[in-house]
Amino acid sequence: MDSSIAERRLNAIHGHLVPVVVVGAASHSNDLRSNPTAGEFLCAEKGYSVVLPEKLQTGKWNVYRSACSPFKLVTRFPDHPDIGTLHENFVHAVDTFRDYKYLGTRIRVDGTIGEYKWMTYGEAGTARAAIGSGLLFHGIPKGSCVGFYFINRPEWLIVDYACSAYSLVSVPLYDTLGPDAVKYIVNHADVKAIFCVPQTLNSLRGFFNEIPSVHLIVVVGGMDNELPSLPPSTDIQIVTYAKLLSEGRGNPQPFSPPNPNDVATICYTSGTTGTPKGVVLTHGNLIANAAGCSIATKFYPSDIYISYLPLAHIYERGYQVLLAYFGVAVGFYQGDNMELMNDLVALRPTIFCSVPRLYNRIYAGILSAVKSSGSLKERLFNAAYNSKRQAIMNGNNPSPLWDKLVFNKIKAKLGGRVRFFSSGASPLSPDILDFLKICFGGRVLEGYGMTESSCVISMMDEGDNLSGHVGSPNPACEIKLVDVPEMNYTSDDEPHPRGEICVRGPIIFQGYYKDEVHTKEVLDEDGWLHTGDIGLWLPGGRLKVIDRKKNIFKLAQGEYISPEKIENVYAKCRFISQCFIYGDSLNSSLVAIVSVDQDVLKTWAATEGIKYKDLEQLCNDRTARAAVLSDMDAIGREAQLRGFEFAKAVTLELEQFTMENGLLTPTSKIKRHQAKEYFAKAISNMYAELTTSDASF
Repeated sequence: MDSSIAERRLNAIHGHLVPVVVVGAASHSNDLRSNPTAGEFLCAEKGYSVVLPEKLQTGKWNVYRSACSPFKLVTRFPDHPDIGTLHENFVHAVDTFRDYKYLGTRIRVDGTIGEYKWMTYGEAGTARAAIGSGLLFHGIPKGSCVGFYFINRPEWLIVDYACSAYSLVSVPLYDTLGPDAVKYIVNHADVKAIFCVPQTLNSLRGFFNEIPSVHLIVVVGGMDNELPSLPPSTDIQIVTYAKLLSEGRGNPQPFSPPNPNDVATICYTSGTTGTPKGVVLTHGNLIANAAGCSIATKFYPSDIYISYLPLAHIYERGYQVLLAYFGVAVGFYQGDNMELMNDLVALRPTIFCSVPRLYNRIYAGILSAVKSSGSLKERLFNAAYNSKRQAIMNGNNPSPLWDKLVFNKIKAKLGGRVRFFSSGASPLSPDILDFLKICFGGRVLEGYGMTESSCVISMMDEGDNLSGHVGSPNPACEIKLVDVPEMNYTSDDEPHPRGEICVRGPIIFQGYYKDEVHTKEVLDEDGWLHTGDIGLWLPGGRLKVIDRKKNIFKLAQGEYISPEKIENVYAKCRFISQCFIYGDSLNSSLVAIVSVDQDVLKTWAATEGIKYKDLEQLCNDRTARAAVLSDMDAIGREAQLRGFEFAKAVTLELEQFTMENGLLTPTSKIKRHQAKEYFAKAISNMYAELTTSDASF
């Protein structure tokens, strides 16, 4: 045998041997170990992700999977691999948790809102069979699209389960959509039936003759004697939800279950510009996503969840699949965000999911209350906060004394029992995530996802005390970062590889409905979804989202700006309720439109002794604008913004950015093109002021 071959074989054998050192002994022995193969190419350090060696066209190997399931992407619930569709998931829930409470609403008696009343899993299962049978009774055929045009309430989920049981396709419609968007979606998806409430029915009535595919409209919460009469020429029939339920009970039909590859829903995303795109998701997509999440996140039938985030959005929708699997009770808010805190106290949930905008307000509210409580209580809060923070960061259990003295009163604001918080839809400041963890206790995690990925792409792992990232991959997908040379993001970047976040696996959507062009823009031939977000890998295989490929712009001096990153920093400013950062290649500096926190602004004015006729006059006051800009500068310095990332001028607005005025998407993202047009005059004035001040200097 050739000596070189023999030497290579000996080296290979020795590569499988690891020395075992015995503490206190002089000798050591060799034990056999496995040598990682290509499929077991793990991170050198113990991490939350593993790295698979897939060669990229550019850059290094950097395909990551969850360390929970490195060799196979999850497609089904490990404990129930027979569940492959939303229908089978709900059948499992009804069979397992039949007599457990499920759907709760607050009943109003004599104008006064009362306690929560509950429907069991078994009762919800019976109702979904009746609603599905009622749709068949009215001639809605298998495979038809059914529109949902109302806010969260028990009927939303019941109708959704009815669609799953009878192989119908749900098409959510945000209740805030204008007539043009509703018409477009209904016609584009060829919707056959629409469930609405009396308020949204009024919107539909204005264009009945422009939605020819619709044959049935079901009014949830409506009365038979209040339904509008229709002209004989229309083919649309209007019934109440109660009547449809009764018709279904009288004409029961056997289930017509879907297959995992059948389309479950078409979710139209408004995005920040352009025509809505219909994201096609199968039953298998949604089950895989929930199954992946179930590995790291456990809920129980004793848990209670409050539903107020729009069910038309994938964030809330994805959670509902997981909650049903675990038999969790779901209580609905009254429908008024201003009454949400009241609902939280009444429901006392154990699970609370939200978006950064609300968490920022909770953070600001608590700090404001602490500052106004007197110096003694403020010092006590700070001592409790710092002590508990130190314990948590060191992996120790904080003293229960601090909860008794300080934090239990804060916990009571959300009902007192929340053990699990999650944040999604946009970045959450690390400081605010830590603040929630310290003040409320329990597990606080941030996740990252898209409609196109059926919800969760990555989420923070339990026991991970590092903030400022979105965790490791959902076990149902794999992630890679692809070089974006035009933005100077590459896999060779130090200290961390950076690039566009791309995702592949059973959670990825089938494409945009009737839109091959846009589908090919985001879904490549190898099945990778190109998210348009820029990420980097932190040690341990944690993903951090740092930029947005589409929303960047270049200043006159050539510097690239990510406005969302800067807006997220300024969100901590006490004066700011919402913020829009603007800049362009014709100018060398940024300007900001700030929707002010009116209470904070009024308190500041009183402290400074500033007189004003009304809040609009106060917003235009130079001293007020200077104070807000000064506070923003302090926050920016603390976050280590670069010089060109600081806003140099600010306009204060009383008006909030909302979906109604066209400035926000349903996921609370700023519509930048619309905001630029909306605030064009203010932007022009700020740049004129900056030019004048530069000239005078």
